[in-house]
Amino acid sequence: MSANNVFNIKSGRRPSLRARFCRKSRGASNRVLELLAPGSFVTLDNHPKDLPPFQVIECRGGLCWVRQQAWGQNVQWEVEHRRLTSA
Repeated sequence: MSANNVFNIKSGRRPSLRARFCRKSRGASNRVLELLAPGSFVTLDNHPKDLPPFQVIECRGGLCWVRQQAWGQNVQWEVEHRRLTSA
């Protein structure tokens, strides 16, 4: 049975698209994600004090690509956006 065929037995109506897509997933957190612009510097959760912040290359679809300045232009690391905080 697809989600389009499910309806509320009491009201006899199908749930709206908004209700279907706005539900929180079980693992969703209430933390608001800040906008991380390319070129800005960020730290990770549990970031070591002696490690310099990472530079944001790009953020898209809940993932961000970051790098250390010492790594060079072509070495990048993919990190979940929710793990990052601006430095």
